[in-house]
Amino acid sequence: MTEKKTSHFKFEVGQIIFHKRYKYRGVVFDRDPICKADENWWKKNQTQPDKNQPWYHVLVHDAAHTTYVAESNLEPEDSGEPIRHPILPRIFKSFIKNRYYHQSMN
Repeated sequence: MTEKKTSHFKFEVGQIIFHKRYKYRGVVFDRDPICKADENWWKKNQTQPDKNQPWYHVLVHDAAHTTYVAESNLEPEDSGEPIRHPILPRIFKSFIKNRYYHQSMN
């Protein structure tokens, strides 16, 4: 089932996050209520966090790749600094008050 309820997600699409273990910043561009990756991918994941928690698709700051991260590995990032990622402008249109939006908020 696709995401319908948002009350159990700690982070919103467009929110800037910080990965506690790997110390990188990024922006959430999608999210899943539980891990949607296959078993082989999960077994290769070094940390193997609980699959039965929200997972987030993240554009990594100053990188060209994305990551798929368990909620337990993330915390809010409030520096106010934007994220630099080559595909960010194709996903988000504006950056206002430390948050990205799909459409202009004018």
